[in-house]
Amino acid sequence: MLPDDMPCNPRNDYPSQVFNNKNHKLNLYGEKVEVDYRGYEVNLENFLRLLKGRHQLNTPRSKRLLTDEGSHILLFMSGHGFDGGFKFQDKEDLSSDIFADAVNEMKEKKRFKELLIMVDTCQAATLFTNLTSPGVLAIGSSVQGESSYSHHFDYDLGVAVIDRFTFYTLAFFERINLYDNDSLSSLFHSYNPRLLDSTPYYRKDLYQRKLEEVPVTDFFGSVMKTIHTDSAYKKFGRAITKMSLDESRILRNSCAADEDQSSREEYFEDGFGQLWSTIVRKVNTSFENLEELHYYALFCMLLLVAIIVDAVMQPR
Repeated sequence: MLPDDMPCNPRNDYPSQVFNNKNHKLNLYGEKVEVDYRGYEVNLENFLRLLKGRHQLNTPRSKRLLTDEGSHILLFMSGHGFDGGFKFQDKEDLSSDIFADAVNEMKEKKRFKELLIMVDTCQAATLFTNLTSPGVLAIGSSVQGESSYSHHFDYDLGVAVIDRFTFYTLAFFERINLYDNDSLSSLFHSYNPRLLDSTPYYRKDLYQRKLEEVPVTDFFGSVMKTIHTDSAYKKFGRAITKMSLDESRILRNSCAADEDQSSREEYFEDGFGQLWSTIVRKVNTSFENLEELHYYALFCMLLLVAIIVDAVMQPR
């Protein structure tokens, strides 16, 4: 959800660009950004519909939160806040009671397993004081009676480009190695009240796991290590039993795909079938360059011509 008021503002000297630093090295509004709700679509009603899953019938999948009881959700909210609420575009107020009811309904509908809420506003911690749903972890940039401040000013744009809480959150992830299992505890303890000029507060009484045992990659982007094997997953059935529900679900789908592939290959037992199966396997693999793909295409064309010529030359 993005109001689009910054990149489209006529006072922006860099149209269609958003920066989080005065050095302008990273455009946050580049070609890869995906905005599902923009402009007037960013309102309280659509936000609550998104959380609860109460959409109109013509709502596309890109505007739905397609999660289930095994999902880990990160909800990041930044803007203007007040004691016990959050403001949508300075027009509508989201109170802590309404927010708590929405999260409770999400839990009852099994729309998440764990939910991490991060709020970067003034008096941010007051937004999640009424939460009661298990599996919810929340952190705010400031406590009741405190303001949250911007980090630095961009004199070219004439505005501050990033808040302190968000700045030091990004700084934490830029320092760590993505292959390391840094925990949420290390993230939460990285905030320095002196640098933030406010008191960050996190609520963990509804969260079952210890923060030291929860890797940040459970909620933030991660790089997965993969191990290549020549054998199908179905040969390691005993090892799979110790995996999580989500992992076993993925492996079962992989096994089913392998069985379908095996049945298709058994169908081609004659000489031409084996040749065609070899071609299909080659095509399904990644080509090193485009020239190799051209060779395979030329080979297939010559094979087809040979079959046609052979059929025509057969005595009738």
